[in-house]
Amino acid sequence: MSGIDVIQARTLTGVAHGFLGRRGGVSQGLHDGLNVGLGSDDDRDAVEENRRRAAEAVLPGAPLVTCFQIHSAECATVAGVPAERPRADALVCDRPGLALGILTADCAPVLLADAEAGVIGAAHAGWKGAIGGVTDATIAAMEALGARRERIAAAIGPCIARASYEVDDGFRARFEEDDPVNERFFADARAGHAQFDLEAYVAHRLALGGVRRIEALGLDTYADETRFFSYRRATHRGEPDYGRQIAIIALR
Repeated sequence: MSGIDVIQARTLTGVAHGFLGRRGGVSQGLHDGLNVGLGSDDDRDAVEENRRRAAEAVLPGAPLVTCFQIHSAECATVAGVPAERPRADALVCDRPGLALGILTADCAPVLLADAEAGVIGAAHAGWKGAIGGVTDATIAAMEALGARRERIAAAIGPCIARASYEVDDGFRARFEEDDPVNERFFADARAGHAQFDLEAYVAHRLALGGVRRIEALGLDTYADETRFFSYRRATHRGEPDYGRQIAIIALR
């Protein structure tokens, strides 16, 4: 669809998908652009139109399914559009013509597909969900539908980059206590702080889960205001609300 920024990954070639930015929507003000966040303070009609445009840009005619995201490791399996959004942070399905969507505004969106089995997944990997195992849960749910983890291809879309993601030493300790190997995802910063590489950590978790083809797009939501929404950028500016972008995957 004209004006909408549909970013695609080589690992998912042949599968309908896209990581969408903020361009091409109808929202105004703080939410200017393609804000798809039902939980934002944006005009509801504008959000619904943006969601319609987003789905059309990836697979015309496909109904969009999203979840009520709770920063968890919960994954829901869907076979159609549910009456209510499932409280989860990942979705999987094996039904052609159904678009799965994950909303982000700095967290890492992950799209997954076993094209041979006809099984797809979408995961919202913020730091809580990532360390909690949201990608592991998504892979397991895909396998329950007939996928094989060694055939799954994955892509990590726009998220906050290490250069933009300062955390305190308590945050760093939580990851290093979970697994000493996680030290590699932190770079020293000012006293008592570090820079965290969320994208690299999510790629690491996917690899540990048995996924062999992983693409990280390396796009920083915080640094590119014209292209992406960012919760942390809005917070640093003292803004009262922020928009959300969407990542969508579907089987044709």
